[in-house]
Amino acid sequence: MSEYPIISVITVVFNNRENFRRTLECVRGLEYPALEYVVVDGGSTDGTQDIIKENTGFISKHVSEKDGGIYDAMNKGLKLASGEYVWFMNAGDEPEGPEILKEIFTEQGGDVYYGDTEMIDSDGTSYGKKTLKTPPENLNWRSMIDGMVVTHQSLIVRKSLCPDYDLKYRYVSDIDWAIKVLKKSGKIVNTRRVLSRFLIGGFSRKNTMKSLRERFGMLRVHFGLFRVLINHVKLSFKFLIYIVKRRKLL
Repeated sequence: MSEYPIISVITVVFNNRENFRRTLECVRGLEYPALEYVVVDGGSTDGTQDIIKENTGFISKHVSEKDGGIYDAMNKGLKLASGEYVWFMNAGDEPEGPEILKEIFTEQGGDVYYGDTEMIDSDGTSYGKKTLKTPPENLNWRSMIDGMVVTHQSLIVRKSLCPDYDLKYRYVSDIDWAIKVLKKSGKIVNTRRVLSRFLIGGFSRKNTMKSLRERFGMLRVHFGLFRVLINHVKLSFKFLIYIVKRRKLL
């Protein structure tokens, strides 16, 4: 046990029973000897709470109560977590494989461990890795001017560096959170591998225009108006080239 840091895997769920069940079983399958599993349920009425009760032998800590939205729930998860590192794996998301944590933590002392993400739908069908935004070779907070270049599920972060999610952001508090974490981080480890499978069609994806407007304002706080405007022009051009080459929108 002592050679591995304790990892708190945090799952946030609300009325998403089957996706939660799949995530729970994947977390249970992790072959890692120092694991804490934290579940934050927003007061589900679809049977999710029954699954939690059936698995209290595996779930280390849990709460089921109304919350103020996904970021409020994630803040609750951070408060419950007692591990050295936290890893958010929300309902429908999956770790890449059973041995992924053992393989990552062969390198000790990182503040942040990051990697790539495989995109899946609710049936488990794979859509491959992200294409427009891919993890940079050397991630730092300035990398996030392009948005979430590393998905939340492929960031494992030292808990002592984690701020609360800023609840004034309804759609992009995860990007703001990642920037703040990376600003405080020293050793940032590129695992150069897929860390998670991410269920597409999440909250911000369903509110795309509102999310884009909020993201612009949030990035302006961190980077300044001029840099954000220039970068948005660059990203728009990159997106146009992507569409022309592939003749499809993903």
